[in-house]
Amino acid sequence: MSENNIQTITSKLWAMANELRGNMDAGEFKNYILAFMFYRYLSEHQEDYLVSNHVIDIPEGTTANEAYKAEANGNDLADYLDDISSMLGYAIAPNDTWVSLNEKIDNAQVIPSDYQTIFDNFNKNAELNKEASRDFSGVFNDINLGDSRLGASTTARAKSLNNIVKLVDDIKYKEENGKDVLGEIYEYLIGQFAASAGKKGGEFYTPHQVSQILAKLVTTDVKETGESFTVYDPTMGSGSLLLTVGNELPHGGKAGAIKYYGQELNTTTYNLARMNLMMHDVTFNNMNLNNADTLENDWPDGPNEKGINSPRSFDAVVTNPPYSAKWDNKDSKMKDPRFSEYGKLAPASKADYAFILHSIYHLNQTGSMAIVLPHGVLFRGAAEGKIRQTLIEKNYLDAVIGLPANLFYGTSIPTTILVFKKNRKNNDVLFIDASNEYEKGKNQNTLSNANVEKIINTFIKREDVEKYAHLASFEEIKNNDFNLNIPRYVDTFEEEEPIDLQEVKDLIAKDDEEIHQLEKEIEEQFKILGI
Repeated sequence: MSENNIQTITSKLWAMANELRGNMDAGEFKNYILAFMFYRYLSEHQEDYLVSNHVIDIPEGTTANEAYKAEANGNDLADYLDDISSMLGYAIAPNDTWVSLNEKIDNAQVIPSDYQTIFDNFNKNAELNKEASRDFSGVFNDINLGDSRLGASTTARAKSLNNIVKLVDDIKYKEENGKDVLGEIYEYLIGQFAASAGKKGGEFYTPHQVSQILAKLVTTDVKETGESFTVYDPTMGSGSLLLTVGNELPHGGKAGAIKYYGQELNTTTYNLARMNLMMHDVTFNNMNLNNADTLENDWPDGPNEKGINSPRSFDAVVTNPPYSAKWDNKDSKMKDPRFSEYGKLAPASKADYAFILHSIYHLNQTGSMAIVLPHGVLFRGAAEGKIRQTLIEKNYLDAVIGLPANLFYGTSIPTTILVFKKNRKNNDVLFIDASNEYEKGKNQNTLSNANVEKIINTFIKREDVEKYAHLASFEEIKNNDFNLNIPRYVDTFEEEEPIDLQEVKDLIAKDDEEIHQLEKEIEEQFKILGI
């Protein structure tokens, strides 16, 4: 299915969803529609497993759901749920499947408590597989079934939920060749909700073109190997940036080729990330996501709830953290190995460098890291200046890329991408000023494919480009007192054409002559009128 077709489906879905949400904020309504899309995905994914692995026999004239109900009810349902959970990490009982729910709606058999029962049953069955329980438990807890904006009574709220289910059920999500594109539709819809949510949208979604740049920057040196590639986002939002990195890898489409790791403070957004990754066919054993405060709770070093040792460092780190956020920089943080070797802590009012140091700490010796931040990190002094100087002296900084203003949801400020590597053989830094190359939009600017490719090609070549890029030596940066403000290195000044003074004098003389002629004509008209 082409991107245009997916956009068409999503636009139709968005328009219908706006009708259904009434006076509910779009950012809150997303919890319902995206959750039900995910529940449909899980249910149909389970059905595919039951059929393709011959877990159930389907007599002629019987649907898979009918056969599942018959076999599960005729045998021990617990055995079926255990078997399904051991393979998929979750299990949905036959009476709770997507097909069963729609049948109840069609036959007017849904009672208000049915939705709570379905999600309670899901949470209970999510505990069957201990290795996967943290990936599935509570994933639907953000659906507020009692929200009065869904309806004044329990019956009215159930009717609203029924309408959302039927809307999701009407989505055409497979191409003619059978390829499932529900995940791509889901991704577009997340972007729509982010755009509608304004500032709050920026908390969970990085615009796709920016995600592409970050993903390309950290994968340019990656060759296909037999080993799993690990990528970590310490402020993962909806998980879209992680998925974009996977799409850029030469072996990203192979099952199990990539291990995704991420942390997210907001529980609702953490749930969204879990759904998003699984909707893109990332299995529970290929993702490890935490609901935690990254700066307060470092990535776990020992065995986690799954009994698996979480890696301390990763092949790639990508992040778009909250800009200049407040954080607790108490003195005890200086004992934290993430920050201790830099001599200073990021100021309490601006956690930008705390996110940089956290991310570098978790980057392995051969990996690449890319982070988006406001331009202040390039030139602010005091503690930030000291940390910046230390990073440059350690030869970790690889590139500084200036982006256009008004690219992100909720903020119009221009931003910069910093690229770090630990295994650099050179000690220069590439500066790219891409701030003037973009497509202007009504509410938000965007980057074209050509804009993205120019940034990446310039990054790979590492050569000076007039008024666009400059490869600065360590000495040059040192002479600038480790100030990284891009105009110090990339001159984008456009000289005005010299003014021809004689031409200006001639034009003034011509204007004077025309004025004199007009005054004579006006005077003659006055005489005719007797004035």
